[in-house]
Amino acid sequence: MSESTPVTALTVRYLGGPTAVLEIAGVRLLTDPTFDPPGDYPIGDRTLVKTAGPALDAATLGPVDAVLLSHDQHPDNLDRAGRAFLDGAPLVLSTASAQARLGGTVRALANWAETTLPLPDGRTLRITGVPAQHGPDGSEHLVGEVTGFLLSGEELPTVYVSGDNAALDVVRAVAERAGTVDVALLFAGGARTPLLGDAYLTLPSDQAAEAALILGARAVVPLHFEHWKHFTQGAGTLAAAFERAGLADRLHLLEPGGQTVV
Repeated sequence: MSESTPVTALTVRYLGGPTAVLEIAGVRLLTDPTFDPPGDYPIGDRTLVKTAGPALDAATLGPVDAVLLSHDQHPDNLDRAGRAFLDGAPLVLSTASAQARLGGTVRALANWAETTLPLPDGRTLRITGVPAQHGPDGSEHLVGEVTGFLLSGEELPTVYVSGDNAALDVVRAVAERAGTVDVALLFAGGARTPLLGDAYLTLPSDQAAEAALILGARAVVPLHFEHWKHFTQGAGTLAAAFERAGLADRLHLLEPGGQTVV
């Protein structure tokens, strides 16, 4: 282990869609809870279609210390069973809009604001809110407020959780503030819906690889690249894009229910 390698590892267990369990130094976090079975989700004159359920249901998952919720307004990031899960979560970090709509234990974490969680060994895990842009410039009034997260601490890996972000400029801003990121959890899949035509709502595969380079990440775990019909790309295009970029050794492409230690 080199001097620059954090002592404490991060375990990522991928459940499907945007949902993953992150375990670090005795703390358990959950990203965007989606526990529903396949089905249709009408949104105005559009319908999002879920094609597969999670690898674990909420009851099997058990308790977590906090939920990192990128946004609440889209069912592919927070579905019906996911909303029910939040009722028992001790802390949910998300946007100001989500706090206003959901209440409960939801707490807004503004861009570059920080909060901490105590670790069993006496250290603290720092969680920083970071920007996310869920579409092209000027689309926030259509897609709503979204956030990402940065995890860090003494002898801990620096972990970037992108949320639904489609802008490499946002990734650059995170890299400028955070420095080198050890692990990047990138919401990929190149999502598209009729709301924004041909514009991407999340990173396509080639831009996910470029984001990894911008961040200097030694490990990348893609999330939110399958299980919904509005994704235009998936595991195959991610593997190919990282191979072309010379980053295949950094890509941890998990099957639902699989986990990796990084």
